[in-house]
Amino acid sequence: MRNGTMWRALGAAVMGAILAAGPAAAQQKTLAIGTGGTGGVYYPLGGAIANVLTKHLPGVQATAEVTGGSVDNLKLIGSGQSEVGFSMADAALDAAQGQDKFKSGKLPVRTLMVLYPNRMHVVTVEGTGIDKMADLKGKRVSTGSPGSATEVMAFRVIEAAGLDKDKDLKRERLSVAESVNALKDRKIDAFFWVGGIPTAAVTDLAATPGVKMKLLDHSDLVEKMNAKYGKLYAAGTIPAGTYPGSDKSSANADVWNLLVTSDKMSENDAYQIVKTLVEKQAELVAVHKEAQGFSLDNQTIDRSPIPFHPGALKYFKERGVGG
Repeated sequence: MRNGTMWRALGAAVMGAILAAGPAAAQQKTLAIGTGGTGGVYYPLGGAIANVLTKHLPGVQATAEVTGGSVDNLKLIGSGQSEVGFSMADAALDAAQGQDKFKSGKLPVRTLMVLYPNRMHVVTVEGTGIDKMADLKGKRVSTGSPGSATEVMAFRVIEAAGLDKDKDLKRERLSVAESVNALKDRKIDAFFWVGGIPTAAVTDLAATPGVKMKLLDHSDLVEKMNAKYGKLYAAGTIPAGTYPGSDKSSANADVWNLLVTSDKMSENDAYQIVKTLVEKQAELVAVHKEAQGFSLDNQTIDRSPIPFHPGALKYFKERGVGG
């Protein structure tokens, strides 16, 4: 009888341990983060975010995935293949409204955080005969990789400049790293790239011996872009010294970056992700200085054209910020 009681007690203890472990086991989850190409800023920052979330959120294994960029990331979230992704604000709005590259249907995307402004770079080198936007006519130009928001914004800049992307340009669709190599080899004359500063691939071009890189001013086109597409863009500056040999600033168009997810993400998951990224910001800045933009001051509705996730809003409210 004593042995029977002992075994019943042992069995109850084992069952209790299994039941206690159940919720913890259920919390084990993977988190795929859509970033961009390896030559841009999304990828290293995405890697930093994955490391921080894996390190500080129990039961979470986050990974950064190489993608074509914003458009791909939004589609991956829409199909459930990624949980989180980087996106430019203009591409996110297109996804939410089912426009442009998202005509197959609206995507239920939500903003987790406003990140930092992306700077449009219109890049060429001396010897191409290109000094201003109008000089792109008839030239070989890369407008960004398929699946990127670089392509979306490049088309809008080109349009505002009075050029036809199909008739006036010999157009290529290359990533920033591919564009740099093609420009070095004189296979193209210029390229568009929208990203944080400094972008590693552009730094590589500017530091190439015998190459004098030039950035074309185009901030005067922002008003036309906003008149057609909504107040998504702002006139900005790529400061002198951002890239090797750049001795003068460039007047450019800016657009905000967002960290986005689906409306299917739970409120608690969204809350914990945002809380962790804000509170561990220093670890992200150590990887790339654009993470300085991951601040509470930037979490305002005028910087995100799509709704914030309720879990993000909960955290911002706790911190006294009106999302």
